[in-house]
Amino acid sequence: MKKVYFITGSQHLYGKDIFTEINRHSAEIANYLSGKLPAEAVALPVVTTKEEITNAFKAANNDDDCVGVITWMHTFSPSKMWIGGFKILHKPLLQLNTQYNRDIPWSEIDMDFMNLNQSAHGDREHGYITSRMNLKRKVVAGFWQDSSVIGQIGCWVRAAVGKAECDNLKLIRFGDNMRNVAVTEGDKVSAEIELGWSVNGFGIGDLLEYVKNVREEEIDKLMAEYKEKYIINTTRTDAIREQARYEIAMERFLDENNAKAFTTTFEDLHGLNQLPGLAVQRLMEKGYGFGAEGDWKTAALTRVMKRMAEGLEGGTSFMEDYTYHYEPGNEMILGAHMLEVCPTVSAEKPKIEVHDLGIGGKSAPARMVFNGLSGDGICVCILDMGNRLRMIIQEIKLLPVSNEMPNLPVARLLWRPMPNINDGTKAWIMAGGAHHTCLSTALTKEHLIDLADMLGIETVVIDKNTDIYSLKKELQLNEVLWRLK
Repeated sequence: MKKVYFITGSQHLYGKDIFTEINRHSAEIANYLSGKLPAEAVALPVVTTKEEITNAFKAANNDDDCVGVITWMHTFSPSKMWIGGFKILHKPLLQLNTQYNRDIPWSEIDMDFMNLNQSAHGDREHGYITSRMNLKRKVVAGFWQDSSVIGQIGCWVRAAVGKAECDNLKLIRFGDNMRNVAVTEGDKVSAEIELGWSVNGFGIGDLLEYVKNVREEEIDKLMAEYKEKYIINTTRTDAIREQARYEIAMERFLDENNAKAFTTTFEDLHGLNQLPGLAVQRLMEKGYGFGAEGDWKTAALTRVMKRMAEGLEGGTSFMEDYTYHYEPGNEMILGAHMLEVCPTVSAEKPKIEVHDLGIGGKSAPARMVFNGLSGDGICVCILDMGNRLRMIIQEIKLLPVSNEMPNLPVARLLWRPMPNINDGTKAWIMAGGAHHTCLSTALTKEHLIDLADMLGIETVVIDKNTDIYSLKKELQLNEVLWRLK
């Protein structure tokens, strides 16, 4: 289990006797948070000197299981002591402005209590130095047992897990990007410098060697799993077995190369009989990231968001906006892809079917067909804007798929973009949003905003409060600010 260090600040002005009580308070808060967060909160002994602070941050940096640091100033902690530690800290930082007691003990309060419970004082000193040093951090204020406070910390922890995944993410591209497409391109060197993503290209021939070495008994075992988990809605089991062969080969290739995300493209299938469809869906269901047509940015983002969403209800998948429904009062977007939508966003038991694809010039591939979830969700993409990376986050309302689409044998989702279909799509296009996204019903915009802040990249949010005129001004201002960096 991942963990966050809970570091409490104080100083020696009031003597050493207070430290026992401070450590007790810190441990109680950390233990309480551990039961509510997707990581263990580990309370370190109270820090009171520059050396103790620096050593605590060194320990956080060197602990691979530590995804971030939460600081809390129980009493007044002079912030010059923290400068050296902050200068070396490489893990995400959250400043928690809280206090141990919820209520003021009106009839008993005295100066000893006031001196010991100084978060209202100490966290302001702490906030000054982090602002002066222009540190990336999240600030959460409120009583530590409040659900809203725990929710904000939980979002940050999941983002910190995503940041840790970015730092170690290796991605494999089978083939190149789809020819002449702009938005799926990007600077891979900048991506590794800024995001930590290692993007590596392999020829399809490298994968073919793995495909040839898959044994029939391995395929038999996987076919039995398919029959148990899904509805086999075809007699063309040969096509399903071919996808099973791809799944085994691709997973083996990824694991041997320590990669957790990958891309394919229908323009580079030399030696394969089918475009990987069911195989890709299965790998996404197992947690791998994927992007079609060589879209490595979406592949990496899908993997990161899947890691962030572990343990939450809902699903996360590679997605594409396909076509609009403009019926007055019932406007919506139909999202799908040729084959590759993750079954974690299915509202039903998926069916495995085999149909002609009409693109790529290969045999009819097997794929899962299903209708998607309904409820709240987000669509997210990352763009290379030339001088910076931009993350666009749009809130959506997913709608039940109530109409039959017998001639569209792919996974289908319907949604209404916020604030409405016209302004929502207009805002997305104004911001340069991609046609490929990562859709999630498990994560919220706050999770992704926290992640973007940790990564230090531009964020554009489109939600129910979005105003087109204000967004235009925001984009213009962002362009100026990021060019000055």
